[in-house]
Amino acid sequence: MRSLNDMLEPGMLVKNPAQPDWGLGQVQSNIGGKVTVNFENAGKVVVQSERVALEPVWNT
Repeated sequence: MRSLNDMLEPGMLVKNPAQPDWGLGQVQSNIGGKVTVNFENAGKVVVQSERVALEPVWNT
């Protein structure tokens, strides 16, 4: 099953609604259901697409 995370591309800004204290994150890669994001307050995190629904941030 496809998720919204499938559309995420490097450079896009996202947030993790389950971890708002992480701040904004920039997608580094999206390969095989694993999205690597560099968050302002949490650093580099690898997110499993099937477990976490990241939210794109269109306006900052």
